[in-house]
Amino acid sequence: MTDYSAFITPADRAWQATYRKNNLDIQLTMPSGVNNLLDFFDVNFKANQGQNAITFMGYDISYDELDKLSLKIAAYLQSLGLAQGDKVAVMMPNSPQYLAVMMGIVRAGLVLVNVNPLYTAHELEHQLNDSDAKVLFIVENFAHTFEKVKNKGRVRHIIITGVGDMMGFKGVIINAVVRYVKKMVPNYNIPSKINFKDILKTNAKYTRPNLNLDDVVILQYTGGTTGVAKGAMLTHGNLIANVEQCMTYVKTGFTKPYQHGEYMAVALPLYHIFSFMVTMLGMKMGFALLLIPNARDFDDLTKQFAKYRPQFFPAVNTLFNALLHHKGFSSLDHSNLKISLGGGMAVLPSTASAWEKLTGNYIIEGYGLSETSPVLTFNPLGSYTGKIGVPFPSTDIILVDDDGNEVPMGEAGEICAKGPQVMKGYWKRDDETAKAMTTNGYFRTGDIGVMDEEGYFKIVDRKKDMILVSGFNVYPNEVEEVIASHEGVLECGAIGVPDEHSGEVVKVFIVKKDENLTEADIKAWAKKNLTGYKRPKQIAFVNELPKSNVGKILRKELRKL
Repeated sequence: MTDYSAFITPADRAWQATYRKNNLDIQLTMPSGVNNLLDFFDVNFKANQGQNAITFMGYDISYDELDKLSLKIAAYLQSLGLAQGDKVAVMMPNSPQYLAVMMGIVRAGLVLVNVNPLYTAHELEHQLNDSDAKVLFIVENFAHTFEKVKNKGRVRHIIITGVGDMMGFKGVIINAVVRYVKKMVPNYNIPSKINFKDILKTNAKYTRPNLNLDDVVILQYTGGTTGVAKGAMLTHGNLIANVEQCMTYVKTGFTKPYQHGEYMAVALPLYHIFSFMVTMLGMKMGFALLLIPNARDFDDLTKQFAKYRPQFFPAVNTLFNALLHHKGFSSLDHSNLKISLGGGMAVLPSTASAWEKLTGNYIIEGYGLSETSPVLTFNPLGSYTGKIGVPFPSTDIILVDDDGNEVPMGEAGEICAKGPQVMKGYWKRDDETAKAMTTNGYFRTGDIGVMDEEGYFKIVDRKKDMILVSGFNVYPNEVEEVIASHEGVLECGAIGVPDEHSGEVVKVFIVKKDENLTEADIKAWAKKNLTGYKRPKQIAFVNELPKSNVGKILRKELRKL
């Protein structure tokens, strides 16, 4: 048993008593007998025997089947002669194959490299070469992208799967529809490819590797917002600790014991660390994972909610907001929904209020990054605060100024975190690791936050996104919250643009909910709710905002419009 009670040694700070009251008296103890993710999977497969693990396009796969299939994949990977710690890339949308392959990679003693399936050939080439991946699992819909990669690096084994490959005869029909009716599989020519179904027919011998909590298990590539994308090295201990930290909070959200077989809707892509970790939490809690292959297909997502009535729904602000405004979703019975979990980006008050009014369920907001496995802070269940909450057990957070000095309570500073969920470092980038860490071992998040008198933290904004108007700091998040609260606004994004008089001014991009909304309406609303230098001087109405595949609004793309 690993006890993290001595992991954190907080600095002596004026607001220590307030901070401790909300967090550090709760300490994390790792589960007995779980020394790596292999143990984690074993324990939970045993606990969930006979239960449904996955529901995908109406097809069910049990925990027992998932256990056997992932071990078969692990044995096959070992038969390729890979060394413990070798990297295996997975380029798939949400599907049963992703979960089986992910678990097979881990159980083989290898390192998972999550790849966004919508990457261009250039982006894929960078990630494959940077990670030194020797194997690539890829869904056939995107195989043509790999074919275009010029320098395929160390990749020697390319395993291609169809969407329905783990769904029996129904999967044969689905594959045929995807290939020949919907024509969603562009032509490709990869002579050395291996068929995923064929590896499920092999009978290689499996050898359980010796792994510990400090061994790297995932290279989770960042979005490259500060330069070239780099891989955060997450360990077995990082992920297990974060699941246990989440469990401390989430399990209290059920007034009566949750039932095996209840559904957790997994709409966010599993290659994203927030969805990945919450899905492992769902497995620990014994949920059936309702996999949604395309979260932007709101018609399908609404049908899935109607049919399966999930208890647990992790999402991002833009997804919550889209469902609120989607025809049919408002008429559903949401009484079975117990926890709505918000992450990945700030949950706006207007979205939280409308969601609670419609579903009777608060959006519980947390905060984290790829480098922190990902969750650092969480709000108490049963309320929306508009803040990111308090630090997780055995997690310490400090706020520092540009010189690295801690700021007083109530003042803004860069959020820096220390805890068992913080990454080991960046793969092959010691210089970037050094830049990301303070001299006393805290990870610099690049986010600006404040802590109030009750010990709750609030994100003000990304350090790099801050707008400087005549020497005054303006945080886009604050502007977006105000503009989004106007009844005629569907969603918005704010950036700073050059101005010869004030250095920068605020510009907002708005998607209308009310077609009669005007620039004068927005300026009047801003005048009522924002001080002068924070008010947008430029307003642009657009049909949609550029977003990541998780639904996060991309301000760097707004700057190109």
